Amino acid sequence: MDLDLQGKQALVSGSTAGIGLAIATALAREGARVIINGRGQSSVDAVIAQVKSATGGDVRGFAGDLSQAAVAEELARRHPDVEILVNNLGIFEPKPFEEIPDADWLRFFDVNVLSGIRLARLFLPAMKRANWGRIIFISSESGVQIPSEMIHYGMTKTAQIAVARGLAEAVAGTGITVNSVLPGPTKSRGVVDFVGALAQSDGKSFEDFETEFFEKVRPTSLIKRFATPEEVASLVAYVASPLASATTGASLRVDGGVIKSAF
Repeated sequence: MDLDLQGKQALVSGSTAGIGLAIATALAREGARVIINGRGQSSVDAVIAQVKSATGGDVRGFAGDLSQAAVAEELARRHPDVEILVNNLGIFEPKPFEEIPDADWLRFFDVNVLSGIRLARLFLPAMKRANWGRIIFISSESGVQIPSEMIHYGMTKTAQIAVARGLAEAVAGTGITVNSVLPGPTKSRGVVDFVGALAQSDGKSFEDFETEFFEKVRPTSLIKRFATPEEVASLVAYVASPLASATTGASLRVDGGVIKSAF
C-alpha cells in the first residue's frame, strides 16, 4: 500500500533504537524525509547510515536531549518544516511506589510528557498555516492499566493520552490530526536489556522468561509474546499518512490484546 508520504518531513524523537528506530525506518521506506533524534551524535550518525542503507531514503539527524527546552527550540530553528511529529521519547524504570522520590516523578513527566507537549507547541503553528499535520504520541497500554511496579511511568502514559485528545479537540476542523498509539509489551532495546538481565539472574533463557511473563504478569495478552517494534511502527506509519485523515483524537491500541476491553 502506498501511504502517500513522499516528501513529507517527519521527526521521530528518541529514534536511535527500538520502537522509535522502527518508526523512522518505516516512514523513510514510505518516502518521508526523516529526522533521527538521539542524545549522542555518534549514535545518531550510525542510525542515519543504517536507515539510509535499509531504505535509500532522505534521512538526517539531530543530536540532543529533547526533554530540555533549549534543545527543542534549537531543533525547531534548524528544522521548522516538520509536518509529522512522532513523540516517542520516553523512559521507564520499575520501582516500588514508596521508593519513588519527587525528583523521579518530575523527571518522568519532563521526559515522557513535557517533551512532546513542547515539540507540538513549536511545530503546530506551521502545521496550522499549511492546514496539514500529524502529531502522534507513543503512549502505552500502561496508560490504561497502570502497572503497580512503575506507577510514575503509567501516570505519564495516561497524561499523553489526555494531551493528545485535548490537542485534537483544539485543532478540530483542520487538516491536522492528533492521536496516541498504545503499544503493549514490546521487544524494544530497553525491554530486551531489562528482561535479559532478569532472565540471566534467574538462570533462564529470554524465551522462558517471556513465557512466564505472559502467564503471570500480563496474562490478558492475546498474542502471548512481546510485540516487535516493526509491528508498532506499521500502525504509526499509517496514522502519520494522508490516508488516516479521518482518524483523530483516538487512542489506538497495538497492545496484543493486553487491555481486556472491546472499546
